[in-house]
This record gives sequence, structure tokens and C-alpha cells, in this order.
Amino acid sequence: MNETAIEGVLERYGGAGRDSLIPILQEVQESQGFISREAVVKIGMHLGLPPSKIYGVATFYNQFRFEARGKYHVQVCRGTACHVKGSAALFDAIKRELKIEDGQTTRDGLFSLEVVACIGACGLAPVICVNGEFFAKMTSDSVRALIKEYRDREA
Repeated sequence: MNETAIEGVLERYGGAGRDSLIPILQEVQESQGFISREAVVKIGMHLGLPPSKIYGVATFYNQFRFEARGKYHVQVCRGTACHVKGSAALFDAIKRELKIEDGQTTRDGLFSLEVVACIGACGLAPVICVNGEFFAKMTSDSVRALIKEYRDREA
């Protein structure tokens, strides 16, 4: 998000107070895909709050992220059914394959990784979701094959 776009969001909140912080953060993230350092500073100046307060609120809520998502956003379900059926091993396999941790994006911007509490597809456990597409009864091998398939699409 460029400087003009951030200012466009802030203009819609002229004279706003700290009670508008969350809606402003949501709008900026919607536009940009994440909350940039530049956005934190500009929001703080607009609301008369130090950047540390803006950052503190944004880190409290897990809806906000500080890195852009990858082209392929991988969500790993860690709900009870998925946990019992081995989602921890899936998560480890994905981390090894992509060389990133939860909340991170690969250097090439192709993949991002997120652990979610429950996807709501318990009968299909363990489940992962890539850009809204569900993959059921996954194994470490099938996860590696899926990642390879996405990489091959980009080659």
C-alpha cells in the first residue's frame, strides 16, 4: 500500500479517536494485505498515539499480520480432530518443506503459513486449506506432493 492509499483510509476517519483504531487497522490491512511499519507510524500520527500503542493493539488480535501473505496461503488446522489424526506432523512437514514458521512467508513470496484453531471440516481430518481450497486426510507425503504441485505450476 502506498502512502496515498494509507492517507485515503485515514481521511475517512477525520477527527477520529483511539476508538477508531481497530476499524482503521482492518481497512489498512484489507487494502494492503498486512499492516506495514509505515502504516503503523501514520495511524499513530493521525490518532495522536505512539506507534508502540498501535503495534500493541495490532499484536493483541491475531487477525492482524505484519507480513504480506504468499500467493498460496497454507492454513493448517489444529482443531481436536485434526490434532488427534496427526496435524502436528503435517505442520512440521510443511515447515520443513517451505523453511518457514507459522505466520511467515517464503522469501519468493509464493507461500505463507498459518496455524488455525479449527477449519470446521472435522470429518475430513487432518485438513489443510490453500487459498480456500480444502485438502482432506492429508499425510506428510501428500503435503510434500501438494507443495511440489504448486511450485511446478509456477515454474
